[in-house]
Amino acid sequence: MTLGQHLVEARKRLTWSALAILLASIGGWFLAAPVWAALSAPIIRVAEEQDREAAISYTTVGEAFDTQLIIAITLGIVMASPFWLYQLWAFITPALHKHEKRFAIGFLAASIPLFLAGCTAGWLILPNIVSLLTGFAAENTQTLLQARTYLDFAVKLVLAIGIGFVLPVVLVMLNFARVISGMSILKAWRWAILAITAFTAIATPAADVVSMVLLALPMIGLYFLATAISILNDKRVERRESALNAEYGIVADG
Repeated sequence: MTLGQHLVEARKRLTWSALAILLASIGGWFLAAPVWAALSAPIIRVAEEQDREAAISYTTVGEAFDTQLIIAITLGIVMASPFWLYQLWAFITPALHKHEKRFAIGFLAASIPLFLAGCTAGWLILPNIVSLLTGFAAENTQTLLQARTYLDFAVKLVLAIGIGFVLPVVLVMLNFARVISGMSILKAWRWAILAITAFTAIATPAADVVSMVLLALPMIGLYFLATAISILNDKRVERRESALNAEYGIVADG
């Protein structure tokens, strides 16, 4: 297609994606209240465990509405993700070769469940993190959190852990793109475990060793799985190149 046709195609798929997110956000509006209640539950836990006044406050007239709107849009993006990811895939597909399409489907199929699993892990450890961080407040003080600030913190935490679960897929993609070798990934295993351990230590209270281990083990396992896939891919590429070199040598001798 010409550049103009590509732009028209992109505009069409962006429009459909935006409409899907809008419709899903309308449904998300009705789910915003229970989701916000679940996100706010750790603050109630802080008040009970630390014997202090803890609450979420709204500092402007429209902040309650803005908070619910942001939650609805976020839910809309998540719920509509299969549709807009398909639109993105359909736009990119014509530019890929057959074997590239196969790899891209595999990466996409692996990324989505891993991202959702990471977000679920982030959701489960959110109460522990809130308890830990608010626990540094001095005695006889109040914990009054602004609604928008607390919502941003919770969403970013959940998304950060979700992205962390997807990073092994990125390593495999870089390996398939010949940017990094499997042995290079393997040689960095000590630094990888150190980084994962540090991340999970920050994300979970020091006293809650069980949560830390439960979060670290799948991330370490995913790292070594990405390493194994990369090493196998390197061997496959090496065999293919050796076969091509041998074939070229036979042709040259003939």
